[in-house]
Amino acid sequence: MNIQQLEYLIAVDKYKHFGKAAQACFITQPTLSAMIQKFEEELDIKIFDRTSHPIRTTDAGQQIIEQAKKIIDDVMELRNRANLLNNIVSGKINLGIIPTVSAFLLPNEIFDFLRRNPKIEMNVKEMTTENVIKALKSGEIDAGIISTPYAAADEFFSDFLYNEELLIYSSNKDLNKDGDSFIIPEDIDLEDVWLLSEGNCLRTQVENICKLKENELKPSNLDFKASSVNTLVQMVDRVGGLTVIPEMAVDHLTEGQREKVFHFRKPYPKREISLIYYKPTYKQKLLDEMTDSIRESLKNKLKYDAAPADFVGVKPE
Repeated sequence: MNIQQLEYLIAVDKYKHFGKAAQACFITQPTLSAMIQKFEEELDIKIFDRTSHPIRTTDAGQQIIEQAKKIIDDVMELRNRANLLNNIVSGKINLGIIPTVSAFLLPNEIFDFLRRNPKIEMNVKEMTTENVIKALKSGEIDAGIISTPYAAADEFFSDFLYNEELLIYSSNKDLNKDGDSFIIPEDIDLEDVWLLSEGNCLRTQVENICKLKENELKPSNLDFKASSVNTLVQMVDRVGGLTVIPEMAVDHLTEGQREKVFHFRKPYPKREISLIYYKPTYKQKLLDEMTDSIRESLKNKLKYDAAPADFVGVKPE
């Protein structure tokens, strides 16, 4: 019996398929199958029912799998403690990030963090907030970066990363009637608003911004629904209308495009971005280092031209 065999058991239980489990473990299927069979013979317990499709974990096998997960966690914790004693930040982390954050955070703050910590192996997936929650519960990812507060995420630990203002991006020069670059919701023709597709929290936040004034106001969407902030910007540039973009997106705009950016009138809407995870684990040191790195990088990058009291948070749901 060895650690690798335990990892193979967990993989088969997860994928319910020997071929997929072998691929995930980077070994051949015959090797994985033989290792598991040897494990079953050693314990004299049938862990998987190979006659069912997909493969079923037996009742006895399920108890073995749960114990195997605890052992793997203990081994990883031991390795982590050794790294801490040697002042080394290392390990593997699976991270889920909502698309309206990953497009700006990943190529900058996260890439910089990884360059400074070459012993960290990170797997990043773009996911909607709902899928981040599901992936955390299933163990597919170790942590997620989403817009908070989010009711379904209340059961997780949450570490604040940053706040960013939500801004108007518009090709309509007449939108700025007073010439002060500050817009109120009543100035917006909701028929001209470009929105992200359903499932993106930024879409709901745009709806909530309009509801700040009048609950009966609902954005009336055009036929097209984008999947990224960059697409929304391109649609405004080429077709017209307006959209709402996060403050982090401004750095990715050209000088000409930045002239199309407007603030809402007070209270300026903002969104909160946080790291969520299921429970403190052996990866806690890694998560803490990443959180501190992101906060430090954005400390002077995101600047509000007003006191915190001038802002109001917009819930993502």
